[in-house]
Amino acid sequence: MKRMLFAVLLLAVVSARAEGFRFALMSDLHVTADSLAANDLRHAVDQINATPGLSFVIVSGDFTDYGDDASLRKAKAILDGLKLKYYVTSGNHETKWSESGATAFGRIFGSDRFRFEYGNYLFLGFNTGPVIRMAEGHVAPQDVSWLEKELADYGTERPVFLVTHYPMMKGDVDNWYAVTDAVRKYDIRAFIGGHYHTNRLADYDGIPAFICRSTLRGGEPFGGYSEFEVTADSVIVYERKIGAGPQRWGAYSLKDTYFTADTAGYVRPDFSINARYGRVKETWMTPIGNAIYSSPVLCDGRVYVGDDLGLLNCLDAADGRLLWRFAAKNRIIGTPAAADGTVVFGSADGNIYGIDAKKGKLRWKVETSEAVLGAVTIDGGVAYVGCSDRTFRAIDVRTGREVWTFTGTNGYVETRPLVYDGKVIFGAWDDHLYALDRSDGRLLWSWSDGRRGMHYSPAAVWPVATAGRIFIAAPDRVLSAIDASTGRTLWRTAESTVRETVGLSEDSSKVYSKTMRDSVVCFSTRGDRSEKLWASYVGFGYEIAPSMPQEKDGVVFGSTMNGEVYALDASDGSVLWRHKVDNSLISTVVPLDRNRCLFTSSAGIVGLLEAR
Repeated sequence: MKRMLFAVLLLAVVSARAEGFRFALMSDLHVTADSLAANDLRHAVDQINATPGLSFVIVSGDFTDYGDDASLRKAKAILDGLKLKYYVTSGNHETKWSESGATAFGRIFGSDRFRFEYGNYLFLGFNTGPVIRMAEGHVAPQDVSWLEKELADYGTERPVFLVTHYPMMKGDVDNWYAVTDAVRKYDIRAFIGGHYHTNRLADYDGIPAFICRSTLRGGEPFGGYSEFEVTADSVIVYERKIGAGPQRWGAYSLKDTYFTADTAGYVRPDFSINARYGRVKETWMTPIGNAIYSSPVLCDGRVYVGDDLGLLNCLDAADGRLLWRFAAKNRIIGTPAAADGTVVFGSADGNIYGIDAKKGKLRWKVETSEAVLGAVTIDGGVAYVGCSDRTFRAIDVRTGREVWTFTGTNGYVETRPLVYDGKVIFGAWDDHLYALDRSDGRLLWSWSDGRRGMHYSPAAVWPVATAGRIFIAAPDRVLSAIDASTGRTLWRTAESTVRETVGLSEDSSKVYSKTMRDSVVCFSTRGDRSEKLWASYVGFGYEIAPSMPQEKDGVVFGSTMNGEVYALDASDGSVLWRHKVDNSLISTVVPLDRNRCLFTSSAGIVGLLEAR
C-alpha cells in the first residue's frame, strides 16, 4: 500500500509539472557599470524571488550594453541572487561588441546554449549572433547541427520550447530559414525571446513566437519582465511590471496545430540575380562546417582561413581541396597574414600563432593575457596585430620574438593595421585611431572625431593611405581624410552614409566606400575638400557589414552581409556582375585578377568565383 501511495503521489507531481507550471523570462538587461539598468535588473530579481509558484527563470540575451567582461560579471552577480535556477543564452550585444570575441559569456555563465527538461517539455536555447562583425543575426552551422541533434534525440512526439535572442525572421537573422526548416518537423510549441524591448506575438515561418519586453524601465518609474504559464491546453504570457500584478497580453493553444513540415509558401532568399549574371560561376565551394568571420588569405597557391571553432584551414587555391588544419583553442576572428613561409593569426584563446605555411605545424606562439581579435599585417618580416589586453604588438615572423609593444589603447583591436610612411596605423574600440612609429612602437599621434563613446570608433574599418593622407569610415557614417604626419583632420563628409568600409584604387587616386543602402561611392584622394567622382547603384539593399572594396585590374570587388559578391568598373562604377553565394555575411574578398575572387561566408563556406 505504501508503494502504491508513493507511486500515485509521484504521478501526481509529474502530472502537475507537465500540465501546470510557471516560469519567468528576462531579456535585454543592458547592464553597464554606471547605469540604471543594473537597478532595474535587481528589482526584477527581487520580485521574482517574492513570487510564489515559479519553477525556473530564463534570460534570453543582451545582458550588457557593450559586451564587456566587467558588465557581464556584474549582471551575473545580480542574477545569482535568484532563488530559482536560471538558464541563459547570449544576445547581439554580447557577440557583436565583445573584447573576448564572444567567449567571456560562456566562461562566465557556463555556455551560451542550454538544454533542460521540465515535465513533458524540452527547452533549448542557443546563440543567434552575429559574432564581432556588424551584420544581421546568424545561427552558426555548428549551432544548427547541435539543435538538430538535440531534437532528433528527443523525438518528434514530445513538445519543445526554443529560446533565442533574435526573432527568427527575415531581416533579423540572415539564415532564419535554416533554423525554421530544421525544427518544423518536431513538436515545437513556441519560440521565446526578446530583442525588440516590447511585447509582441509573432510567427517564424508559421511557428508561434513570443517576443518579450526588456527589463529596462524605459519611460516608466520601474522596469519589468515576463511571466509564462503553461497549462494543460495553453501557454500564456503576462507582463510583470515591478510593483504590479500580472497583465496577460498573449497566448497560444497547446492543442492546436499552427504549422506543418511543409515549407511551401514561406519567404526564402532570392537568388534570381545569379540568372541575370549567368556568366559568373562558382569554380569551387568548400564547406568548412563552422562559421567563418575572417577573410581568406592567399599565399603561394594556398588559401588560409580561420574559423569559429579555432581551426586554421589550408586549402589548395586551384580546387579548394582541404590540405591541413591547425587547431587553436578558441575561435579565430581576425584575418591571418602569410609571408616568409609562415602564417600568423590571433585567437580568442589569448595567443598569437606562427604556423608553417606548408606543413601546418606550430613554429612559435606568443601568449597574451586576453583574446586576440585583430587582423594581422606582415611587412618587412614583422607581423603587426592588436589584442584585447590593450596591447599592440610587433612580432618577428621568423622567430616569434616581440620586437616592441604599445600599451596605450583603451579598447580592444579588431582591424587590420596599415603600415604606411614609417607608421603603423590602426583603430581601437575606444573611439581613437592610432599612429605608432614603425621602428619602436612610440605613439606619434592619435585621432578622434571629438565624440566620445565606443560606437564612434574607427575600429572595424581597414585604413588605407596615399599622398600623405589616411582614409577611414567609422560607424558614424562619415568618410574622413586625415593627415598622416600630424593626425589632423583634412576633411569629413557625411553625404553618402558610408559605414566602416574603405578601399584604395590601384593607382591610389581614388578611395571607395560602401553605403548603407544599395550603392558604392568613389571619392578623389586629392584636393583640400571631399570630391565625389561617382556613385553606383548596385542594388544590394540595406547594408552594414564591414567588408572592404578591393580593386584589381580595373575592377572593384565588394561583398555584403546577405551573401552577395559584386564587381564594378573602377572608372565609373558601372555594375559588371553580381552573384549571390548564400544569405550570410561575406567578408572582404580577395581578387585574383579582374575576373576571379576568393571569398568566405559566415555560413562556413570558402569559395572561388569566376566571371567567364
